[in-house]
Amino acid sequence: MSATNITLEDNTFADPRRRAPLVLGAAADFQAVTDRVAALAERPRPPLGWYVGFAIAVVWMLIFFGLVGYLFLTGVGVWGNNSPVFWGFPIVNFVFWVGIGHAGTLISAILFLFRQHWRTSINRFAEAMTVFAVACAGIFPAIHVGRVWLVYWLFPYPNPMGMWPNFRSPLLWDVFAVSTYATVSVLFWYLGMIPDLATLRDRAVTPLRKLLYGLFSLGWTGSARNWHVYERAYLFLAALATPLVLSVHSVVSFDFAVSQVPGWHTTIFPPYFVAGAIFSGFAMVVTLMVPARAFFGLKELVTIRHLDNMNKIILATSCMVGYAYAVEFFTAWYSGSRYELFAFVNRALGPYAWAYWTMVTCNVVVPQLLWFKYFRTTPWAMWIIVVLVNVGMWFERFVIIITSLTRDYLPSSWGLFMPTWVDFCMLAGSFGLFFTLFLLFCRYLPMVAMAEVKGVLPAARVHHHAGHDFAASTATEATAPAATDLAAGDLAATN
Repeated sequence: MSATNITLEDNTFADPRRRAPLVLGAAADFQAVTDRVAALAERPRPPLGWYVGFAIAVVWMLIFFGLVGYLFLTGVGVWGNNSPVFWGFPIVNFVFWVGIGHAGTLISAILFLFRQHWRTSINRFAEAMTVFAVACAGIFPAIHVGRVWLVYWLFPYPNPMGMWPNFRSPLLWDVFAVSTYATVSVLFWYLGMIPDLATLRDRAVTPLRKLLYGLFSLGWTGSARNWHVYERAYLFLAALATPLVLSVHSVVSFDFAVSQVPGWHTTIFPPYFVAGAIFSGFAMVVTLMVPARAFFGLKELVTIRHLDNMNKIILATSCMVGYAYAVEFFTAWYSGSRYELFAFVNRALGPYAWAYWTMVTCNVVVPQLLWFKYFRTTPWAMWIIVVLVNVGMWFERFVIIITSLTRDYLPSSWGLFMPTWVDFCMLAGSFGLFFTLFLLFCRYLPMVAMAEVKGVLPAARVHHHAGHDFAASTATEATAPAATDLAAGDLAATN
């Protein structure tokens, strides 16, 4: 096998003398990137597998909304929540989905600020995942309050009743945190797509597609002025979104930390929750990316090196989460509080010990396989690992919420939590909503950021040395889509 073939098949090497390519094979060309990504949205009909997956996701989404309606008509008694477990599956699912969204903002904002070019092929996936996960998360706080038709009382607006929400309530903090995070995430995701939507507009062959893509591309022309304003706005949103990665899940952790429940009242929760959120978020990105790159023919754009880098972050955050688990036990022992110590012993040895050890196995033990390059670079092996990580992170939320509530201070008030069929179906239905939105994204929008990928191609560095005159002269000779592509690569490279 020649050296060229080795480079095309494996770009995970670490050679200080040369930079590993981020795009491989025939896709390492401006026009090839456009054709490869745009073809996914331009094809008249998606593959049969897309229809099958979409049908399954839609069925579960309809089940989910049907059960929400059933909840409205019947009441929260359809869940397994009881006294003392007033928080059950709804809050477990809420914290889980909020955590899933963190990898998108980290990949898009923090890695952008640190100029990590390997993010360019995966950031669009991650941003879409963030928006859809936050959409799933936002439903549960609204429906778990009981009198759902009065949920608007949570919002601080001048109302005729002269009543204001309690600003000391962590639930209100969640309203501000999640709504802010959702707003910034949608803006960041949409702003990054504008140049790519303009490319789809210019390539559209039907009037409806040209109208819709033209409407959402906001009159993009690909001029130097457009790129200048766009890159300033993107940088501003990245700087704004970066503190949100650290603050949003910290605010969610305050739901627990400000209470007096043993096992919750601890200052380790904010950093612990943030590390866990990044951990589960990256696991979900890999979970979606591995089948998508194979199914949609994106292996040359989303390479093994991208997956390898994400797996390294998963491994690092797994070690952080495992360290937090150990520190929790030490803190409980060192505190001298019998209630605090009992809460953690009860997690490991009590009636929900099976959930605790499932959490530890999936979140701490299984990811240690990623120390080995084979597991970091073999798609089927890493996919099994990240699916188990997602399972473990859901159980982490279950363990934190349920075990602390079932046994707190007085044995006379203890009680076990038994989820109902509605709990399980709403959990599955939330995944149906998530995958419905994700499959629609894969069908109609550019899954890979074409303009950003072109900026990391070797050809873009050639244009950088040649100056802007090359792009300007080419733009006068080429068609509109090609001119946009060349200008995108040139200007992205120079910035």
